[in-house]
Amino acid sequence: MTGHVLKYLGETKLELGPVGDADGNWRTGRDDADVLWLVLDKQNTNMNTISKDVIRELDQHIIAAEKNLPTAIVIRSAKKAGFAAGADISDFEAMTEDGAADLLQQAHDVLDRIEALNCPTICIVHGAALGAGFEIALACDYRIAIPGASFGFPEVQLGLHPGLGGTFRLPALIGPTDAMTMMLTGKTAHTKRAKSQGIVDAVVEERHIAAAVTAAVEGKIDKHEPGVTSRAFGFDQARSLAARKMRSETEKKAPKQHYPAPHALIDLWVEHGDNRDAMQKAEIQSFARLLRSDTSKNLRRVFFLRQNLKDEGRGDDGVSHVHVIGAGAMGTEIAAIAAIKGKIVTLGDIETEALGRAIGTAAKICEDKHLSDIEMRDALDRLMPDPRGYGLAQADLVIEAATEREDLKEKIFKGLKGKLKKSAILVSNTSSLSVDDLATSAPSKTRFAGLHFFNPVSRIDLVEVVKGDATSAETAASLAAFCGAIGKLPVTVADYPGFVVNRALVPYMLEAMVLMDEGVSKEVIDTAALRFGMPMGPVTLADQVGLDVGLHVAQSLSENLKTSMPPISDDLRERVDAGDLGKKSGKGFYDWSDGTPHPDADLDEAPDDLTDRLILPMLNACAEVLREGVAQSPDQIDAAMIFATGWAPFRGGPMHYAKQRGVDDVIARLRELQEAHGPRFTADDGWSGLA
Repeated sequence: MTGHVLKYLGETKLELGPVGDADGNWRTGRDDADVLWLVLDKQNTNMNTISKDVIRELDQHIIAAEKNLPTAIVIRSAKKAGFAAGADISDFEAMTEDGAADLLQQAHDVLDRIEALNCPTICIVHGAALGAGFEIALACDYRIAIPGASFGFPEVQLGLHPGLGGTFRLPALIGPTDAMTMMLTGKTAHTKRAKSQGIVDAVVEERHIAAAVTAAVEGKIDKHEPGVTSRAFGFDQARSLAARKMRSETEKKAPKQHYPAPHALIDLWVEHGDNRDAMQKAEIQSFARLLRSDTSKNLRRVFFLRQNLKDEGRGDDGVSHVHVIGAGAMGTEIAAIAAIKGKIVTLGDIETEALGRAIGTAAKICEDKHLSDIEMRDALDRLMPDPRGYGLAQADLVIEAATEREDLKEKIFKGLKGKLKKSAILVSNTSSLSVDDLATSAPSKTRFAGLHFFNPVSRIDLVEVVKGDATSAETAASLAAFCGAIGKLPVTVADYPGFVVNRALVPYMLEAMVLMDEGVSKEVIDTAALRFGMPMGPVTLADQVGLDVGLHVAQSLSENLKTSMPPISDDLRERVDAGDLGKKSGKGFYDWSDGTPHPDADLDEAPDDLTDRLILPMLNACAEVLREGVAQSPDQIDAAMIFATGWAPFRGGPMHYAKQRGVDDVIARLRELQEAHGPRFTADDGWSGLA
């Protein structure tokens, strides 16, 4: 253990051992300059979280330091992954509001004592310092970042706001405007921005940490001071004026009805932004109250769904070299992400111009991922254009990402026979074609499967791992682990028309087109979906996906499903024939020349059953794929729909929403819709096992 910890202490050499319990979460030691190092190394995990045990032990160390004051205290992490990922939210799950408030108060007391120590306190951050981890850093006098460090408050994604002093320490440090923006949006400040904002006092390489600590102890590092504009917000009127704009902007992205936390944060700032003690008390009470809200409970459920998928992606994938066939939009992004995550990647395409564009796109993705210059260079070095397909013979995994045409894919697979290693796995990035049908042309059926990535691959984490009848368990496990290795969330599903996500999503889009044929405007339809909580209305989504792609998938499902689907509108076919394909062509149902449409229509004259006509077909399809064994559990379906489509996360996923609404009510409503609109609303038999 000690050797591992020393790796992250720069040039400082000291022996670290536990204080208190031998199995504690902190390793401590004093160096020759009598600097006390508190190194967080949470047990049985690759990433630190701030649990009640971590706080309790930190309190013990601070008590000991108060009795024998060191020259300075340095707090940092022993984990290679980063500083800390935030609070351990499992601590709060069974707590009452009062119990949560008591725990928060105890944690506040510890951070207040760190802040009041009569010696310099220095937090060294590598990787991410999020949530409660960020708040520990804020309680210190200095923050020293190693390149690649990042800081943020993602609590809004859990239906909460900062709860350990972030609401008053961050505004005091960098000013209310930047601080409120970070807390309201959950956006991360990476190293350069953190330094420019004043979150970080110095940025140094790991090998210079000891010198930086010495400089901080000697007062040679300048501390950031908020400007005059920040002091102006000490006046109630200034905060009220600024809050008016904050509320307006927040309501557009996070309606108070669905997401109360950011609005509660604005209220806290307006009421107590000039009084730290009052703000501290109000922060604790507000956090504890939000913790018991349905929104936070559902968003915390989503957090654990993500953790479960991460667990599915753990293990050795056995993949060092990936060969991607097809340098289109999907193939390029798959190749880029794999290279960024350390895989050797060869990218093949018959068009050399496409390969050239792919390298440019990969560089842009590296920039968007905030890679350093060295990291970008290394990633692009691992990504090699391969027009002649030389990489096929060395590849452990071959990903076909050609156009969604069965005849083309089968031709490619037949051409691979005799060119792959015997141990190589071949997959098709298909959104709707049958994996079992494609497998008939593959070199090996047992080492063939589907990997359904979602566009854009660099931004959407979910991947459907599609097992065919002949796909071996070893192949499926390796593919799930590969997804995990490249930072994706695998959901292993059976071969079925549309798999899980598209099977549920296509009826949503097609029903919207039926409604348009009935005279309901696209703006009204999309607005209804947005107000339900969907990230994008079905008409906008159809344009975003591509009307040609949507038509192809809709035809495939209509031809291969036993259940009834909404009819495919003539309007859709005509637009595709005319080349109006949506966002990629500049025009579809919407004109995209001014960017993504943001409809906000008056729903007073909308059909009474509008929202249910859009949402319930998705729920019904989810019941179908569960009954058919395509998905393994309701939780898996919820995870797939949330992380692939952004399905109203504050509702906890479609199956969870059905349970909270009442399965009997869902069935009854589907029967009413069936009587009014036809057999496509027939309640699936799968509901009987869920009622």
